[in-house]
Amino acid sequence: MKEYKVVQPKLGWRNRAQNFEDFLNQYAREGWQVIDINPNWYSIVFERDKNR
Repeated sequence: MKEYKVVQPKLGWRNRAQNFEDFLNQYAREGWQVIDINPNWYSIVFERDKNR
């Protein structure tokens, strides 16, 4: 079974690309995989196995 999470990142204006990378890596360490990224970075959909 899968579980999903929708997140609206707050990246700030400085070092936006680096902050975005750090944000994605943090969720990856928790076992989340990116399913969809809104083109304007307003929301990101993550997925992972619920029974991991």
